[in-house]
Amino acid sequence: MAIITTPDAVLVKSYVSGDENALSLLIERHQSKIYGFIYSKISDRDVSDDIFQDTFIKVIKTLKSNSYNEEGKFLPWVMRIAHNLVVDHYRRNKKMPMFRETEDFSIFSIMTDNSQTIENQLITNQVESDLKRLIEELPDDQKQVLVMRMYQDLSFKEIADLTGVSINTALGRMRYALMNLRKVIEKNNIILTN
Repeated sequence: MAIITTPDAVLVKSYVSGDENALSLLIERHQSKIYGFIYSKISDRDVSDDIFQDTFIKVIKTLKSNSYNEEGKFLPWVMRIAHNLVVDHYRRNKKMPMFRETEDFSIFSIMTDNSQTIENQLITNQVESDLKRLIEELPDDQKQVLVMRMYQDLSFKEIADLTGVSINTALGRMRYALMNLRKVIEKNNIILTN
């Protein structure tokens, strides 16, 4: 039973030292969260499977080359790799979606005729870059929580653990970040829809 509570950092060290089973345990432990994150951005099981495999190929290469130095932050590190691979996938296919948490996402928002897609794509890219520019203007603590929540898909408990603050503080920072973004958007009459 002790294996279940073995910290990620210890399993990483074991794997680097030659214990192949340690990687299996890490994958098992985080598979649903990492795969769920990828699938929420891709919505295609085959492509998600490929990106999930590519994520762990990169993880293995980095660990085997002894260039891993994210002490105790294994999951956020793997999530960053997965996120980058998702972005690469969309760049290769020339269609970058908005990474937004939304309850009413539907396949129809992707399936449009080509004449519309190019125009929508330009608008979406503009919205994405406007939003990133606005996020950059936030205070560092608010920006950090917003990026971890929206782009890395971490829970507030994970954010609190990683940033060394209470869950309430993490929630508060997120609230202030959203309020500040709203103020800037209203002040500059920015329209973030397409």
